[in-house]
Amino acid sequence: MSFRKRSSVISSAGSTQTAQTKTDTTPVPGVRPSPLDGRPTTSSGTASLDNLLAGHSGIPLGTSLLIGEHGTTDFAGMLLRYYVSEGLVQGHQIHVLGLHEGWRAELPGLATDSKSSSKSEVASGDKMKIAWRYESLGSAGAARDREAQRAQSSSNASSTVPFCHSFDLTKRLAPSDVKGQIGFHQTMAAPGPRAQQTSPFKLFIKDLSSKLANSPPSLVHRVIVPNILAPTMYSSSSSLPQEVLQFFHALRAVLRQYSKNLTVLLTLPLSLYPRTTGLTRWMELLSDGVLEFIPLQSTTIHKPPPSSKSDGKDDEKVQGLVKVHSLPIFHEKGGGSHSALDDQSFSLSRSRGLIIKPFYLPPADGDENEPKTGDSGKPSMDF
Repeated sequence: MSFRKRSSVISSAGSTQTAQTKTDTTPVPGVRPSPLDGRPTTSSGTASLDNLLAGHSGIPLGTSLLIGEHGTTDFAGMLLRYYVSEGLVQGHQIHVLGLHEGWRAELPGLATDSKSSSKSEVASGDKMKIAWRYESLGSAGAARDREAQRAQSSSNASSTVPFCHSFDLTKRLAPSDVKGQIGFHQTMAAPGPRAQQTSPFKLFIKDLSSKLANSPPSLVHRVIVPNILAPTMYSSSSSLPQEVLQFFHALRAVLRQYSKNLTVLLTLPLSLYPRTTGLTRWMELLSDGVLEFIPLQSTTIHKPPPSSKSDGKDDEKVQGLVKVHSLPIFHEKGGGSHSALDDQSFSLSRSRGLIIKPFYLPPADGDENEPKTGDSGKPSMDF
């Protein structure tokens, strides 16, 4: 029988295991657990879209979202811009298929809070206007407050980072705010004898798989595929059904393999590929979530993006409808609600981005709201 001193610490394998579990549970920037089942989710850059996704308050990692849009508008493209800007600010890796590098200059910048800036100006201009011998006390107290704020901010740095940032359409994303990386993959080669004969979809899947395999497990990747099968971005050989469906199958396999590191957003021009065609139906079946954007045929959708001098009332006008056909992780463990499958409306705001909310018909304009007048011109009373 062996004895040990009371002051000696007994080391065991359990302590090392607990230390490893503590290091493994470090928070990932831009990722938080779902309030429904705890699966990791990331923000789409649009708060109203996050609230629409089956109650997960974000896009679950390992899922894809297909957004179809009618007409010649580009509201779905605005969602992609917010999605990419959010990923770059959070430090994620972005993979873009079919766009050129100049598209990066079109990303919206972070919105600044006028209230916080005004408060900081007042605080900096605050000064003790009493005897000169007591003036140093104010500066010493302010220095102590700054040191306390710095210590508190350093300890709670992970908790103060917002999950979904707010962006301003009139600004552009500053290089100082970018923490992630972005890569562009071309879909059409220059005409000539050395033009690529391999499908751009296969090259993209190969490059994406290699980057996911060589990246650290805590790095989140975001993939966008804008205007898939558009004639201006894809060749006729790439638009064949066998090429497209193989790409969707491969993309779905990569999502399931890296279910904690990858999300995908795709847009589809429904004017060229309606939902009644078999190819579009197969693309929807191979996607985890499907949304349909129907812009309203009015003069408001042909106006330029809202400027900094535009009123808030103009930004809140309904510019189209959103039909929710399916949502990612909707039926597992009771996630989601059937109210999200009802028709929604959207409007593009300068400071709040793309706002998605339930659609309600406006009150009918008729003679019922006007007071009834009799022969004498006075309003009559009905009992």
